[in-house]
Amino acid sequence: MINSLQDTIKLNNGIEMPGFGLGVFQVENDATAEIVKNSIEVGYRSIDTAAIYGNEAGVGEGIKQALVSTGLKREDLFITSKVWNADLSYDETVAAYEESLQKMELDYLDLYLIHWPGINKYAESWRALEDLYTAGKIKAIGVCNFNVSHLQDLLKTARVIPVINQVEFHPHLQQEVLLAFCKEHNMQLEAWAPLMQGGLLEDPTIAKIAEKYGKSNAQVILRWDIQNGVVTIPKSVRKERMVQNADIFDFILTDEELQVINEMNLEKRVGPDPAEFDFVM
Repeated sequence: MINSLQDTIKLNNGIEMPGFGLGVFQVENDATAEIVKNSIEVGYRSIDTAAIYGNEAGVGEGIKQALVSTGLKREDLFITSKVWNADLSYDETVAAYEESLQKMELDYLDLYLIHWPGINKYAESWRALEDLYTAGKIKAIGVCNFNVSHLQDLLKTARVIPVINQVEFHPHLQQEVLLAFCKEHNMQLEAWAPLMQGGLLEDPTIAKIAEKYGKSNAQVILRWDIQNGVVTIPKSVRKERMVQNADIFDFILTDEELQVINEMNLEKRVGPDPAEFDFVM
């Protein structure tokens, strides 16, 4: 379990990844540079974006500014992006990766993911990711929003086991079967929408636990993620909220409190169901 904002977990290929980071989903490109710069200045080292977010250029500019203001080096950061559904052929995936690098003005990515499995679309894309990885152009490769059936299918032919499966994960969607499968196959689960896109920030069950520790609902939920061994990347656009979200390492939820939150599972999504999601934008 990580014990600070910059603590890392070891992925199945030996690469170290921060266990807590910043997501920039639905952040406008023009605002992204300042947000990323601020996050790095307050101690974040992991930034998660995607081609479809339309803000990779802003992420790259924020990184550039933060390296100047903090004196950090590129290798001190862990940068993730994702290939979109429209680019899942072999050649399209390679081109999409190069375009992401160009937009961010980076020489490499630490982690590159297939954003959605689509309907039987990921095999060629994964082969491209494997080749980019074995050529040393990416530090690690993984997937997003893959159900157990998708992972089982992928593992039949994969030469490289995904290091990460990034999925919707929060107290109302705990994905117990998927989490167990990923642990069994040494794939790290990573949570997007860990706060259910704000849907749990006033939940009374969590609020009762939060009151005991003098914390917010968000902090309790993010702590629950950490104690479950799940990497998490909450979105924050304000510097003070970034600091608050990361202020979760000075308390520990008891087994009883963890169980109370575990019992909140409703298998309720705020995002699309990966078994059905196949649109191209």
